[in-house]
Amino acid sequence: MPVSLAYLAIILIWSTTPLAIRWSTEGAGFAFSALARMLIGALVAAAILGVGRIGLPLHARARRAYLVGGVGLFGIMALTYWGARYVSSGLISVMFGLSPLMAGLLAACWLGERSLTPARLAGTLLGAGGLALIFMPDGAASGMNVTAGLVALLVAVFISSASLVVLKRIGDDSPPLATTFGSLAVSLPLFGLLWLADGAALPAALPSRTAAAIGYLGIFGSVIGFALYYYVIKHLEASKVALITLITPVMALLLGHLLNREEIGPQVMAGTGLILLGLVVHESGTWRPVLGRLRGARG
Repeated sequence: MPVSLAYLAIILIWSTTPLAIRWSTEGAGFAFSALARMLIGALVAAAILGVGRIGLPLHARARRAYLVGGVGLFGIMALTYWGARYVSSGLISVMFGLSPLMAGLLAACWLGERSLTPARLAGTLLGAGGLALIFMPDGAASGMNVTAGLVALLVAVFISSASLVVLKRIGDDSPPLATTFGSLAVSLPLFGLLWLADGAALPAALPSRTAAAIGYLGIFGSVIGFALYYYVIKHLEASKVALITLITPVMALLLGHLLNREEIGPQVMAGTGLILLGLVVHESGTWRPVLGRLRGARG
Protein backbone atom coordinates (compact mmCIF):
# COMPACT_ATOMS: atom_id res chain seq x y z
CA MET A 1 0.00 0.00 0.00
CA PRO A 2 1.33 3.51 -0.82
CA VAL A 3 2.29 5.39 2.35
CA SER A 4 0.13 8.37 1.35
CA LEU A 5 -2.96 6.14 1.10
CA ALA A 6 -2.22 4.56 4.48
CA TYR A 7 -1.77 8.05 5.97
CA LEU A 8 -5.16 9.21 4.66
CA ALA A 9 -6.79 5.97 5.84
CA ILE A 10 -5.53 6.55 9.40
CA ILE A 11 -6.92 10.09 9.43
CA LEU A 12 -10.27 8.82 8.16
CA ILE A 13 -10.43 5.96 10.68
CA TRP A 14 -9.38 8.06 13.67
CA SER A 15 -11.73 10.89 12.68
CA THR A 16 -14.75 8.59 12.39
CA THR A 17 -14.01 6.36 15.40
CA PRO A 18 -15.55 8.70 18.04
CA LEU A 19 -18.77 9.05 16.06
CA ALA A 20 -18.88 5.28 15.50
CA ILE A 21 -18.50 4.76 19.27
CA ARG A 22 -21.48 7.06 19.88
CA TRP A 23 -23.59 5.21 17.30
CA SER A 24 -22.51 1.77 18.56
CA THR A 25 -24.12 2.42 21.96
CA GLU A 26 -27.51 3.39 20.52
CA GLY A 27 -29.94 0.59 21.27
CA ALA A 28 -27.28 -1.43 23.08
CA GLY A 29 -25.54 -1.16 26.45
CA PHE A 30 -22.10 0.41 26.47
CA ALA A 31 -20.56 -2.78 27.93
CA PHE A 32 -22.13 -4.99 25.25
CA SER A 33 -20.93 -2.67 22.48
CA ALA A 34 -17.37 -2.61 23.82
CA LEU A 35 -17.29 -6.41 24.28
CA ALA A 36 -18.66 -7.04 20.78
CA ARG A 37 -16.08 -4.70 19.26
CA MET A 38 -13.17 -6.35 21.04
CA LEU A 39 -14.39 -9.85 20.16
CA ILE A 40 -14.64 -8.94 16.47
CA GLY A 41 -11.22 -7.30 16.63
CA ALA A 42 -9.62 -10.36 18.23
CA LEU A 43 -11.12 -12.70 15.62
CA VAL A 44 -9.99 -10.49 12.73
CA ALA A 45 -6.48 -10.12 14.18
CA ALA A 46 -6.23 -13.89 14.72
CA ALA A 47 -7.33 -14.52 11.12
CA ILE A 48 -4.72 -12.10 9.73
CA LEU A 49 -2.01 -13.66 11.91
CA GLY A 50 -2.95 -17.09 10.60
CA VAL A 51 -3.20 -16.14 6.94
CA GLY A 52 0.00 -14.08 7.09
CA ARG A 53 1.78 -16.80 9.12
CA ILE A 54 2.85 -14.19 11.64
CA GLY A 55 4.09 -15.74 14.86
CA LEU A 56 2.81 -14.83 18.31
CA PRO A 57 5.88 -14.37 20.55
CA LEU A 58 5.45 -15.66 24.10
CA HIS A 59 8.73 -14.64 25.70
CA ALA A 60 8.75 -12.65 28.94
CA ARG A 61 8.80 -9.17 27.40
CA ALA A 62 6.02 -10.06 24.97
CA ARG A 63 3.83 -11.41 27.78
CA ARG A 64 4.39 -8.25 29.81
CA ALA A 65 3.50 -6.13 26.77
CA TYR A 66 0.29 -8.11 26.19
CA LEU A 67 -0.66 -7.73 29.85
CA VAL A 68 0.00 -3.99 29.98
CA GLY A 69 -1.61 -3.44 26.59
CA GLY A 70 -4.68 -5.51 27.46
CA VAL A 71 -5.30 -3.97 30.88
CA GLY A 72 -4.70 -0.51 29.44
CA LEU A 73 -7.04 -1.21 26.52
CA PHE A 74 -9.77 -2.30 28.91
CA GLY A 75 -9.45 0.84 31.03
CA ILE A 76 -9.36 3.13 28.01
CA MET A 77 -12.31 1.60 26.19
CA ALA A 78 -14.51 0.95 29.22
CA LEU A 79 -14.25 4.59 30.28
CA THR A 80 -14.54 5.91 26.72
CA TYR A 81 -17.66 3.88 25.95
CA TRP A 82 -19.24 4.89 29.26
CA GLY A 83 -18.41 8.57 28.77
CA ALA A 84 -19.40 8.60 25.08
CA ARG A 85 -23.06 8.40 26.07
CA TYR A 86 -22.85 11.95 27.48
CA VAL A 87 -20.09 13.65 25.45
CA SER A 88 -20.18 14.62 21.78
CA SER A 89 -18.08 12.57 19.38
CA GLY A 90 -15.98 15.55 18.32
CA LEU A 91 -15.09 16.33 21.92
CA ILE A 92 -13.99 12.71 22.46
CA SER A 93 -11.39 13.20 19.72
CA VAL A 94 -10.32 16.54 21.19
CA MET A 95 -9.81 14.97 24.61
CA PHE A 96 -7.63 12.21 23.16
CA GLY A 97 -5.65 14.92 21.38
CA LEU A 98 -4.19 15.59 24.83
CA SER A 99 -2.41 12.21 24.76
CA PRO A 100 0.95 13.45 23.38
CA LEU A 101 1.04 16.22 26.00
CA MET A 102 0.27 13.85 28.87
CA ALA A 103 2.61 11.14 27.57
CA GLY A 104 5.46 13.66 27.45
CA LEU A 105 4.92 14.55 31.11
CA LEU A 106 4.73 10.91 32.18
CA ALA A 107 7.83 9.98 30.18
CA ALA A 108 9.77 12.76 31.88
CA CYS A 109 8.57 11.65 35.34
CA TRP A 110 8.76 7.85 34.94
CA LEU A 111 11.49 7.28 32.37
CA GLY A 112 13.70 10.22 33.27
CA GLU A 113 13.59 11.47 29.69
CA ARG A 114 14.97 14.98 29.23
CA SER A 115 12.29 15.80 26.72
CA LEU A 116 10.38 18.37 28.76
CA THR A 117 11.86 21.37 26.95
CA PRO A 118 10.48 24.90 27.46
CA ALA A 119 8.47 24.53 24.22
CA ARG A 120 6.96 21.22 25.35
CA LEU A 121 6.16 22.65 28.77
CA ALA A 122 4.51 25.68 27.17
CA GLY A 123 2.51 23.39 24.88
CA THR A 124 1.36 21.32 27.85
CA LEU A 125 0.25 24.46 29.70
CA LEU A 126 -1.68 25.65 26.64
CA GLY A 127 -3.39 22.26 26.42
CA ALA A 128 -4.29 22.45 30.11
CA GLY A 129 -5.76 25.90 29.51
CA GLY A 130 -7.90 24.58 26.68
CA LEU A 131 -9.08 21.72 28.86
CA ALA A 132 -9.99 24.19 31.60
CA LEU A 133 -12.09 26.19 29.13
CA ILE A 134 -14.00 23.07 28.13
CA PHE A 135 -14.69 22.18 31.78
CA MET A 136 -15.69 25.73 32.80
CA PRO A 137 -19.36 26.70 33.20
CA ASP A 138 -21.01 27.41 29.83
CA GLY A 139 -18.41 25.17 28.17
CA ALA A 140 -19.07 21.51 27.39
CA ALA A 141 -19.62 20.50 31.03
CA SER A 142 -23.18 21.79 31.32
CA GLY A 143 -24.62 19.06 33.51
CA MET A 144 -23.64 16.33 35.96
CA ASN A 145 -23.71 13.58 33.33
CA VAL A 146 -21.63 15.58 30.86
CA THR A 147 -19.09 16.47 33.54
CA ALA A 148 -18.86 12.82 34.61
CA GLY A 149 -18.40 11.81 30.96
CA LEU A 150 -15.59 14.32 30.48
CA VAL A 151 -13.86 13.14 33.67
CA ALA A 152 -14.13 9.52 32.48
CA LEU A 153 -12.56 10.49 29.15
CA LEU A 154 -9.77 12.40 30.88
CA VAL A 155 -8.94 9.31 32.97
CA ALA A 156 -9.04 7.23 29.77
CA VAL A 157 -6.51 9.62 28.18
CA PHE A 158 -4.28 9.26 31.24
CA ILE A 159 -4.45 5.46 31.03
CA SER A 160 -3.69 5.61 27.30
CA SER A 161 -0.64 7.81 27.88
CA ALA A 162 0.55 5.73 30.84
CA SER A 163 0.21 2.50 28.84
CA LEU A 164 2.33 3.92 26.02
CA VAL A 165 5.06 4.97 28.45
CA VAL A 166 5.08 1.58 30.20
CA LEU A 167 5.15 -0.27 26.86
CA LYS A 168 8.10 1.87 25.82
CA ARG A 169 9.85 0.91 29.03
CA ILE A 170 9.20 -2.79 28.38
CA GLY A 171 10.70 -2.42 24.89
CA ASP A 172 9.07 -5.46 23.31
CA ASP A 173 9.97 -5.97 19.63
CA SER A 174 7.11 -8.29 18.69
CA PRO A 175 5.22 -7.64 15.42
CA PRO A 176 2.60 -4.90 15.96
CA LEU A 177 -0.24 -7.18 14.90
CA ALA A 178 0.87 -9.79 17.43
CA THR A 179 0.87 -7.14 20.16
CA THR A 180 -2.60 -6.08 19.00
CA PHE A 181 -3.95 -9.63 19.22
CA GLY A 182 -2.24 -10.29 22.55
CA SER A 183 -3.68 -7.12 24.04
CA LEU A 184 -7.16 -7.90 22.72
CA ALA A 185 -6.96 -11.45 24.09
CA VAL A 186 -6.01 -10.19 27.55
CA SER A 187 -8.76 -7.56 27.54
CA LEU A 188 -11.60 -9.86 26.42
CA PRO A 189 -12.20 -11.54 29.83
CA LEU A 190 -12.23 -8.12 31.48
CA PHE A 191 -14.82 -6.83 29.01
CA GLY A 192 -16.82 -10.01 29.65
CA LEU A 193 -16.82 -9.29 33.38
CA LEU A 194 -17.85 -5.69 32.71
CA TRP A 195 -20.75 -6.91 30.58
CA LEU A 196 -21.84 -9.27 33.37
CA ALA A 197 -21.60 -6.47 35.93
CA ASP A 198 -23.73 -4.29 33.63
CA GLY A 199 -26.49 -6.89 33.75
CA ALA A 200 -25.40 -9.15 30.86
CA ALA A 201 -28.16 -7.63 28.77
CA LEU A 202 -28.51 -8.59 25.12
CA PRO A 203 -30.29 -6.06 22.88
CA ALA A 204 -33.66 -7.37 21.76
CA ALA A 205 -33.24 -5.84 18.32
CA LEU A 206 -29.93 -4.30 17.33
CA PRO A 207 -30.47 -1.26 15.07
CA SER A 208 -28.69 -1.55 11.73
CA ARG A 209 -26.62 1.58 12.34
CA THR A 210 -25.52 0.26 15.73
CA ALA A 211 -24.53 -3.13 14.27
CA ALA A 212 -22.64 -1.45 11.42
CA ALA A 213 -20.79 0.82 13.87
CA ILE A 214 -19.75 -2.13 16.06
CA GLY A 215 -18.49 -4.05 13.02
CA TYR A 216 -16.64 -1.02 11.69
CA LEU A 217 -14.92 -0.43 15.03
CA GLY A 218 -14.02 -4.10 15.44
CA ILE A 219 -12.39 -4.36 12.02
CA PHE A 220 -11.05 -0.89 11.28
CA GLY A 221 -10.83 0.80 14.67
CA SER A 222 -9.25 -2.11 16.53
CA VAL A 223 -7.10 -3.85 13.92
CA ILE A 224 -6.59 -2.15 10.56
CA GLY A 225 -6.13 1.36 11.94
CA PHE A 226 -3.54 0.12 14.43
CA ALA A 227 -1.61 -1.83 11.78
CA LEU A 228 -1.64 1.11 9.36
CA TYR A 229 -0.37 3.45 12.06
CA TYR A 230 2.67 1.27 12.69
CA TYR A 231 3.20 0.98 8.94
CA VAL A 232 3.20 4.77 8.56
CA ILE A 233 5.58 5.51 11.44
CA LYS A 234 8.12 3.18 9.82
CA HIS A 235 8.06 5.13 6.55
CA LEU A 236 7.47 8.77 7.54
CA GLU A 237 9.31 11.19 9.79
CA ALA A 238 7.79 12.01 13.17
CA SER A 239 6.77 15.52 12.09
CA LYS A 240 4.32 14.20 9.48
CA VAL A 241 2.94 11.51 11.79
CA ALA A 242 2.38 14.13 14.50
CA LEU A 243 0.11 16.07 12.12
CA ILE A 244 -2.48 13.29 12.50
CA THR A 245 -3.19 14.38 16.08
CA LEU A 246 -3.92 17.90 14.80
CA ILE A 247 -6.12 16.92 11.86
CA THR A 248 -8.34 14.27 13.45
CA PRO A 249 -9.94 16.41 16.23
CA VAL A 250 -10.98 19.06 13.71
CA MET A 251 -12.43 16.48 11.33
CA ALA A 252 -14.19 14.66 14.16
CA LEU A 253 -15.82 17.92 15.31
CA LEU A 254 -17.03 18.63 11.77
CA LEU A 255 -18.31 15.09 11.21
CA GLY A 256 -20.15 15.10 14.53
CA HIS A 257 -21.78 18.43 13.62
CA LEU A 258 -22.73 17.37 10.09
CA LEU A 259 -23.74 13.74 10.65
CA ASN A 260 -24.96 13.75 14.26
CA ARG A 261 -26.14 17.37 14.65
CA GLU A 262 -23.78 17.98 17.57
CA GLU A 263 -23.55 21.54 18.86
CA ILE A 264 -20.15 23.24 18.91
CA GLY A 265 -20.26 26.24 21.24
CA PRO A 266 -17.77 29.13 21.11
CA GLN A 267 -16.18 28.11 24.41
CA VAL A 268 -15.62 24.55 23.19
CA MET A 269 -14.13 25.91 19.97
CA ALA A 270 -11.80 28.18 21.95
CA GLY A 271 -10.75 25.30 24.21
CA THR A 272 -10.18 23.07 21.19
CA GLY A 273 -8.10 25.79 19.57
CA LEU A 274 -5.91 26.10 22.67
CA ILE A 275 -5.38 22.34 22.82
CA LEU A 276 -4.41 22.21 19.13
CA LEU A 277 -2.10 25.20 19.58
CA GLY A 278 -0.56 23.41 22.55
CA LEU A 279 0.10 20.39 20.33
CA VAL A 280 1.74 22.58 17.69
CA VAL A 281 4.00 24.22 20.29
CA HIS A 282 4.68 20.86 21.97
CA GLU A 283 5.82 19.30 18.70
CA SER A 284 7.68 22.39 17.44
CA GLY A 285 11.01 20.77 18.32
CA THR A 286 10.13 17.84 16.07
CA TRP A 287 9.16 20.07 13.16
CA ARG A 288 12.07 22.54 13.47
CA PRO A 289 14.55 20.40 11.48
CA VAL A 290 11.98 20.02 8.69
CA LEU A 291 11.35 23.78 8.58
CA GLY A 292 15.10 24.36 8.55
CA ARG A 293 15.52 22.11 5.51
CA LEU A 294 12.68 23.95 3.74
CA ARG A 295 14.29 27.33 4.38
CA GLY A 296 17.61 25.96 3.16
CA ALA A 297 16.00 24.72 -0.04
CA ARG A 298 14.47 28.16 -0.70
CA GLY A 299 17.85 29.83 -0.15
